[in-house]
Amino acid sequence: MRLRHIEVFNAVMLTGSVSAAARLMNVTQPAVSRILAHAELQLGFALFQRVKGRLVPTQEAQTLYPQVQQLFAQLDEVQRLAASLKNPQRRDELRILTVFALSVELLPRALRVFRAQYPGVAVTIDALHSPQIVAALLRQEADLGFVFTAAAHPSLVQEHLADARMLCVAPRGMLPPALAAGGSIALSDLAQQPLVRLAASDPIGTLVNHACREAEVSLQAPYTVQTYHAALALAHHGQACALVDACTAASAERDKVDVLAVQPPIAVPVQALRPAHRPASLLAEAMLRCMRTVVVQALAE
Repeated sequence: MRLRHIEVFNAVMLTGSVSAAARLMNVTQPAVSRILAHAELQLGFALFQRVKGRLVPTQEAQTLYPQVQQLFAQLDEVQRLAASLKNPQRRDELRILTVFALSVELLPRALRVFRAQYPGVAVTIDALHSPQIVAALLRQEADLGFVFTAAAHPSLVQEHLADARMLCVAPRGMLPPALAAGGSIALSDLAQQPLVRLAASDPIGTLVNHACREAEVSLQAPYTVQTYHAALALAHHGQACALVDACTAASAERDKVDVLAVQPPIAVPVQALRPAHRPASLLAEAMLRCMRTVVVQALAE
């Protein structure tokens, strides 16, 4: 299939008709029909069947479509990268990516300090998962990324800001009073408690799973979530205990939950990422200093 064939095929799959695909592509309906017929001729099989006046994708078309979607996603990435290379960062603009856990409490604190120094700077913030942050920085779509532990990449500079720790956030009354008052809790003490588990693909979820294997503890997890604040919210509503990082626990409502240190300690590195093949701007360096100061202060609290 040629690229034009793929474009027409994608448009028809998206819209469900030749006429709507023609409007989407801003071409004539006969042009879409002709290109679609030529694609089917080259492929040697039909892509659509007309059933009661509607176009219905064939099994072959349904098999092809996920690959076509991936292709268009890659084309979008190429276009975004080309745009970022054509239009380098303005001097009065800063683009920041962060994991959700750092976006609620700590990043706003750091931005308050940053804004006092640079009141005229336009700041764009996106809260994403770690793999998305790495991918966006590789496409040079941002100046800084703040993540928890991340795999090293030759095209990214990684700077360690501080080591957070894992904490247990338990709904008030769920743990025995003596245990809740002790200030810390062992993983083995959580074995009989309902727990919110972070997805195994998450860096913190991986750390917790490793610690459980080392301690030979099996935890009961009726909930699995993708973000740390989703785990915290479930604890706030009395559903289960949550193992979260100290940055997330900074948002805990202490009248609703008990917050305890986890034993043995599980360290969670807080890191900054930036593209390696271009020098950091003065704004990025300033923001990095503000974030480091706030993270260290918050963890000391």
